[in-house]
Amino acid sequence: MPALPATPIASGDSPAQGGRGSRYPRAAPAGENNAGAANVYAGVDTDAAAIAVRGVSKEFRHGRRRLRALDGVNLAVGRGEVFGLLGANGAGKTTLVKVLLGLARPTSGEVRVRGRDPRRAAARRRIGYLPEGHRFPGYLTGKASLRLFGRLAGVAEGTLDQRIPELLELVGLAGRGGDRVGRYSKGMTQRLGLACALVDEPDILFLDEPTDGVDPVGRRQIRDILLATRRHGTTIFINSHLLSEVERTCDHVAILHQGRVVREGTVEDLTLPTMRYRVRLGEGQAATAERLTGEGLNVVASNGSLEVEVADLAALNRLVDRLRADHLLIAEVSPLRAALEDVFIEVVEGEERAAAVSDPGPRTPDPGGGR
Repeated sequence: MPALPATPIASGDSPAQGGRGSRYPRAAPAGENNAGAANVYAGVDTDAAAIAVRGVSKEFRHGRRRLRALDGVNLAVGRGEVFGLLGANGAGKTTLVKVLLGLARPTSGEVRVRGRDPRRAAARRRIGYLPEGHRFPGYLTGKASLRLFGRLAGVAEGTLDQRIPELLELVGLAGRGGDRVGRYSKGMTQRLGLACALVDEPDILFLDEPTDGVDPVGRRQIRDILLATRRHGTTIFINSHLLSEVERTCDHVAILHQGRVVREGTVEDLTLPTMRYRVRLGEGQAATAERLTGEGLNVVASNGSLEVEVADLAALNRLVDRLRADHLLIAEVSPLRAALEDVFIEVVEGEERAAAVSDPGPRTPDPGGGR
């Protein structure tokens, strides 16, 4: 039988430890990554947080070696927040999600989900989970899939009779609920998985790469569903490397690199305005880059509008003066923010350079292809 997807985590015995290994050749001393804990918890009451992670490390054995997948992780996610966990493949994202779901036991540290240990069955009630690469039995219809996972979550039949049409409408499958899942596209399958994760109206929703492999239209639909779900008070934890989607969806993000949180903050704080500006001229007007280039001023692009990088505000004002001297009409001058993707690459490359300086030796290969 095909692997079952996207089930809300209901009651049951605590699962065995599990997870994929990753390459972390040098384990830092315990507590080394705790210096940023105050920043991580800033503005969040950790006792009342939906998710609280304190000093969590996770090690796997690979032969005679110990591989550290998580290294002193600190996180706090407020109730009703959309939180994004970012990281390259092998950073430890999936391992952390498994720890948060009670599917893996941390080697050290403490995890609380709604104030409880997630390894306890009662703590996992009303928690939805959409795993990456989930599969449905192709012979089931969309409605039958929702009923199956609703029953697994302990939802009453009468409630399911009402809930299933609502969910199919929410995810844009109202007219396809009677079709077999084997005929669904990738985007439809992903949206059905999301509906299954929402079937028992979870307080917290964990999503592992929810838009991976989905076309732009499907990504927009999933994003709209998540924002609608958030308006009902659900806390959403997204694990993804599609940074543009995270930037559009999340309130708060953390960047995980080699098992450590290396940067954390709101999307707004991490993408602060730069010294780049977009200058748009009046319709039918244009200015040459050669005319505008000068001291403290660099024209980055001129496709439809000018994108300029200035040393300071004085240089920007000199640009405006030149345009006016040429009798050009200025329709817009607006600051440009750094893209989250640019911030992510800058942080990760900075960490790699720092690691190369401190440890120039070869890196241990990833034994399990973990994320």
